[in-house]
Amino acid sequence: MLFNSYIFLSFMAVVYALYLVLRPRQQNAMLLVASYIFYGAWDWRFCSLLLLSTAVDYVVANRIAATEQEGRRKAWLMGSLVANLGILFGFKYFGFFYDSLVTLGAWFGFNLDTLSMRIILPVGISFYTFQTLSYTIDVYRGQIKPARSLSDFALYVAFFPQLVAGPIERSSHLLPQIEGGRRVTLAGFREGSWLVLLGYYKKVVLADNVAPYVDLVFGEPAAASGMAIPIAVLAFAIQIYGDFSGYTDIARGISRWMGFDLMENFRRPYFALSPKQFWQRWHISLSTWLRDYLYLPLGGNRGGAGRTYFNLMATMVLGGLWHGAAWNFLLWGFYQGMLLVVYRVLRLEEPLERLARQRMSITKVLVWMQFMVLIGIGWMFFRVESMGDLGLLISRLTEGPFFSGKAALLTMFVYGLPVLAIDLYQERRKSAVAIKELPMPLRYALYVLLFAVIVMSGVRGGGEFIYFQF
Repeated sequence: MLFNSYIFLSFMAVVYALYLVLRPRQQNAMLLVASYIFYGAWDWRFCSLLLLSTAVDYVVANRIAATEQEGRRKAWLMGSLVANLGILFGFKYFGFFYDSLVTLGAWFGFNLDTLSMRIILPVGISFYTFQTLSYTIDVYRGQIKPARSLSDFALYVAFFPQLVAGPIERSSHLLPQIEGGRRVTLAGFREGSWLVLLGYYKKVVLADNVAPYVDLVFGEPAAASGMAIPIAVLAFAIQIYGDFSGYTDIARGISRWMGFDLMENFRRPYFALSPKQFWQRWHISLSTWLRDYLYLPLGGNRGGAGRTYFNLMATMVLGGLWHGAAWNFLLWGFYQGMLLVVYRVLRLEEPLERLARQRMSITKVLVWMQFMVLIGIGWMFFRVESMGDLGLLISRLTEGPFFSGKAALLTMFVYGLPVLAIDLYQERRKSAVAIKELPMPLRYALYVLLFAVIVMSGVRGGGEFIYFQF
């Protein structure tokens, strides 16, 4: 069930109407049923995996909390890690590693292709797996207590607004709200409505209108050449931001309608001047998860420069693999790790932090442009469908024609300008809902404008959100 579908709008209308007339405990029960209906709309069979992950971590967390013997606590934690990561590996990575082994064997003259199997990837499995793992690890660390109710914990795992594409919520933030710490307010409804409106604009107007050009170039790299390629990379940078941050805005918005507060997952990432700033702004729930549950346990920056660089590289390579079982995602993660290491080696982060706090200047613009080129190179690695396509696109960069893609540039400019203006305003106010500070006539004029463009230019029946595949 896609946010950008009429069936979801009908589903949400029924859910919200019921939510408003039910008591809190009844609301939770209804939301749990609704969340499984929402998830089962893709493939009802995968609800069993969601149930399994929920049951495993609910039992494990309670067993960890019930004993003080460190050996048993670690054994229960390892059980959770093996169960959850085993399911994730089986459905997401087995085929990739098996195919890679077959290819490696063929290089040495061995035929290892004795198994023909294609496994369907359950939507959102990476997101809810990381969410349940963080819960169990936090209980093990003594940072939180286990959920009192199985149904409350099940809702924490399956809460439909953020189930399939995040943000990856921590139990310390979302679970207390599920257990009773929320309230429906008019202010929350207004903020939520703004986020939903902006999210739909980003998705169905901005992202879905530039998507055909991106698909044309990356889908047929042999037919692309010259400026068509960097323009397609720029278009993908805009598409993935509009698509993913648009999903997050909608998820946060409909949650605010119900009194829930989901974490901010994007904070104007394309205003960053360095890799560190970018990852403090892009997919924040994943970057902080990787920091807290991978980078810091590896040692963080406590073991000297060499160890720090290794930890950064390992974290980002595994972060790349989290996005997908393909060599281009591994390359993208390696590239992002190298950017973090190089900027650290050159000691650029602190000067760029100071520059980011300064007013606009030529130096700041030039630094920003240089970093956006680096980000664009990364997005090229991310988007290609194979390593062969990547080599083909790079080889055709210097071939003509050099002035193609003007229609795509016009589309990006026309539909991207409102998002740019809104992001600039929000960046200056340091708030995702800074729009409420505008005078009422101007604010409502903006609402009407965005809604009108959605109606007139929004792509109906658009594709899935990009991050559903992860």
